[in-house]
Amino acid sequence: MHRASLGELARELSAKRLSAVELTRAFLARIERHDPRLNAFITIDAEKSLAQARAADARIAAGDAGPLTGIPIAHKDLFCTRGWRTTCGSRMLADWIAPYDAHVVERFAAAGAVILGKTNMDEFAMGSSNETSHFGPVRNPWALDAVPGGSSGGSAAAVAAGLAPAATGTDTGGSIRQPASFTGISGLRPTYGRVSRYGMVAFASSLDQGGPMARSAADLAVLLDAMAGFDPRDSTCMERAKDDYVAALGRGAKGLRLGLPREYFTADLASDVAAPILAAIEALKKLGATTVEVSLPNQHLSVPAYYVIAPAEASSNLARYDGVRYGHRASEYADLDDMYAKTRAQGFGAEAKRRIMIGTYVLSHGYYDAYYRQAQRVRRHIARDFAEAFAKCDLIVGPAAPSVAYDLGAKKDDPVQMYLDDLYTIPINLAGLPGMSIPCGFGAKGRPVGLQIVGNYWDEARMLAAAHAYQQATDWHTRVPPGFD
Repeated sequence: MHRASLGELARELSAKRLSAVELTRAFLARIERHDPRLNAFITIDAEKSLAQARAADARIAAGDAGPLTGIPIAHKDLFCTRGWRTTCGSRMLADWIAPYDAHVVERFAAAGAVILGKTNMDEFAMGSSNETSHFGPVRNPWALDAVPGGSSGGSAAAVAAGLAPAATGTDTGGSIRQPASFTGISGLRPTYGRVSRYGMVAFASSLDQGGPMARSAADLAVLLDAMAGFDPRDSTCMERAKDDYVAALGRGAKGLRLGLPREYFTADLASDVAAPILAAIEALKKLGATTVEVSLPNQHLSVPAYYVIAPAEASSNLARYDGVRYGHRASEYADLDDMYAKTRAQGFGAEAKRRIMIGTYVLSHGYYDAYYRQAQRVRRHIARDFAEAFAKCDLIVGPAAPSVAYDLGAKKDDPVQMYLDDLYTIPINLAGLPGMSIPCGFGAKGRPVGLQIVGNYWDEARMLAAAHAYQQATDWHTRVPPGFD
């Protein structure tokens, strides 16, 4: 049951061979059994989950069921969820109960999905390893001494270990695709503006985007259909008709022109990652795709540009956490200024403080033009590089990460090295493009490798079709971490 696809679960529920309550209880039991080893969840509320499951069973009985009715979904813990703790992995919001639902949560509720729990994450989505969470690090199901990636590492670990059939994540600089690669699951970051950010606690507003995480591209298509849609409460959400993502899966890969950026296959890419990536490209060629070399000449500038822009936006977004309105407040202070200082010193972790300080610095008088404005210029050049590449190809393929998952603690004390690991994912966010990662093999120590597929704006359907064709011809996405079968 815990390894069934969303379509298979929906058919079992529709035929009444399985109830939503039974399904939810089964996943709650797996969480109770396995999560102490993984720390993938921050909040579980069985009573709330089972109440939603009973409501889903009533909808099914009334003939009012959709593809996700009765399906348990885990939400990354920065999607506001009415009546549930929404912590963002931070002490600052450790006890905050959201008074409203994020748009994404509303969409899943309308579809009849069941909230299984809230997943662990890097604090305010700041991190690439899920080690900055106030609630402790998440462990990779494939190797408990390895990181699952971040910041959506809790969602990735939960899906990989079969603790949830699907989960939501967010991707600011690769935080869906990199953990998907590290844990051997499928994850998709939609085009910026495809999914509403309303109720999604902000890190860097011009870069954040919510997306689905699941075992296969077919499941991602079902999830994206529920998540995507115009929301007038988000000024960056585009009023644009959705594609039929599920129907598009049948298009296959035949005739697709796959762009191979020469900047991807350099010394930065570990050999044990390069081999599965190149094998996956050959598999796509056997399915009828062709390849063409393209260039992204400003890729090497993406990491420094991102780590100016993202901290700048974070310093503004996190200014709201002052101990006055909601969240943590220092228990002892002399005056208002002292309360601000102590609240933020206690409430934020080291990585959040580091990025707030960097962001405040680059926005300050005398440095704005030298750093922030220059980074925005680089951002435009990166977007132009992609536009020129897509004039020659339909999709861009390559690695999602330069290495397999590294050991816990290996890079925690070297944040710059950790930042550099995002060199394949960050450019997509700076350009606002859609991208996804699907499993394509294993590297060193038997740890998963992810193939990144990047589409032009609003081209998620084509990406999903290519990914689905590949997964129909291979079985990497069906592999199960030892001890979690």
